[in-house]
Formats: sequence, C-alpha cells, structure tokens
Amino acid sequence: MPYDLLLFLGRILGNLYYLLIKKERERAVSQMMPALQISEEEARKLVRESFVNLARNVLDILYMPNLNEENLHEYIEIDHLERMQEAIAEGHGVVVLTGHVGTWEWLSAAFTLNGLPVTAIAKPQPNQQYTDLLNDLRATIHVEIFSRGTSELLAAGRALKKGKILGFLADQDAGPGGAFIEFLGKTASTPMGPAVFSNKFHSPVLPAFILRRPDGRHRVVIGEVLRYEDTGDTDRDLYEFTRKMTKILEQVIRENPTQWIWFQKRWNTAPDQQKKNKHHTVKASKKE
Repeated sequence: MPYDLLLFLGRILGNLYYLLIKKERERAVSQMMPALQISEEEARKLVRESFVNLARNVLDILYMPNLNEENLHEYIEIDHLERMQEAIAEGHGVVVLTGHVGTWEWLSAAFTLNGLPVTAIAKPQPNQQYTDLLNDLRATIHVEIFSRGTSELLAAGRALKKGKILGFLADQDAGPGGAFIEFLGKTASTPMGPAVFSNKFHSPVLPAFILRRPDGRHRVVIGEVLRYEDTGDTDRDLYEFTRKMTKILEQVIRENPTQWIWFQKRWNTAPDQQKKNKHHTVKASKKE
C-alpha cells in the first residue's frame, strides 16, 4: 500500500474511533483539560486528532515489514543519532527513556536499521495471538523483546552488560510500588525502571521520542545524555532521577499533545495506595 494512502485511511479510522468509543473519548477529554488547562472545546479538538494519530500508529505497526536500511530515510529523520552512537560506545549499554508518544514501535526501527542493537521489556497483550503477531512484526525490524512477567529483569540486565539499548516506556501507571511524582498537574505512580537500571549497570540514559511530522512522516528526537547521580542515599537518588526524567517526558507531551494516548489510566493508583517502605521496589546493587 502506498504510505500516503495509509495515512489517509488512518484519518478516516481515527475519526470513526473517536465517534464510536465514547468511554475512552470522554476519559481522554476529562484528563486533558486539567493537564493542559484548556477548555472542553479545545480538548475535544485535540483528542480527536490524537485518535487520528493513534489509528495511524496502528497502521504503521502493520506497515513495519516494509521498512529496511535502504528506505528508512523516506519515513524517518533522526536528530542527533551521534548521541546514541557515542553513548553505546561507552560500553555500558544505554537506557532509553521514552513513552507512548507517536509511533513508538518505529522508534526502535530508527535505531536497529542504523545498526544499533535494541531490546525492550513489553507487556503481553490480553490476546495471545495479538501478542504473537506484534512480536513477529517487531522481529522484522530486529528488536529483541523480553516479556513482562517472565525473567525479563535478568534478561534486560544481560542486554545492558552486552552494550545494547534497553527501551523503557515510562509513562504508565506503576502501581503502589512506583514513585509518586507530579505528572501533568496530578500526582501519578511513576515507573522507576530507567533510574534503577541506570544505577545498577552504570548505563547512560538518553531521552528519545518519535514525533509525527505535518506530512505524516516521522522525526526522532534524541535528547542530551542523562546520568545517575550517586550521593549515597540510593532511595532519594532514584526518586530524584525519576522525577527529572518525568519532567522531560511531561514537556514532550505538552509540546505534542495530539501524539500521546490521553485515555490511558495514567493516574489509576492513588497516592494513599503507595507502599510505605521505600520509593523503589527493585533493590539497587552496590557499585561494581
């Protein structure tokens, strides 16, 4: 299928989804208004466009087998790829901070099809057949997936030790064991994985996001390297590093509101559900 036709179909399907899926639509509007401090009318316009982007993202995932090293530049431009290459060269792997922004599955393609090894921890889908299909599509762009709920933490650690990229979608509700940090104006349980792995394996962290351009193609933005700062108070250090990374993710969403999934249950865990022991549930090791 010509890619421009795919984009056209995505707009039709996205508008249809917006009209039919009332529960998700209304949740998205109700969460966007206070987060961006905008009117209901403006929120509905932005949410409708976000549904169009989501539909295009789904079609993009199905389109992944068409991507290769030769044609990647036709679909994706990359800002500061050298930052990723320099971080990889340090030899401690790279933790990538990203979120459900744009066609995040294509973010991996931007790296793997430039010869960089990418791994990620993925949550299995409710339908096993869909999970298998998605993993097969990821395999076409050479991404190594560790399924959540298995021995994924050990596998992810080994990947970093081998100098690979480990991607984290850090914008999901982390449950009672997360770090409770303000996110888009409201306290949210935040995953601490990027901070924990950066500390444990001395890996640099690179913010990286894929954004859809006005012409429907994509632009990958790689931020400046972030490093875990060890003051001797591991619990506090992990929390502060996570807070710093959350601010970066929040800023990307504010600047690109139509490219985030606003109906996800990001604030599902209330602050009073927080575990009372420590901010992190994965114990960091001593310096190796």
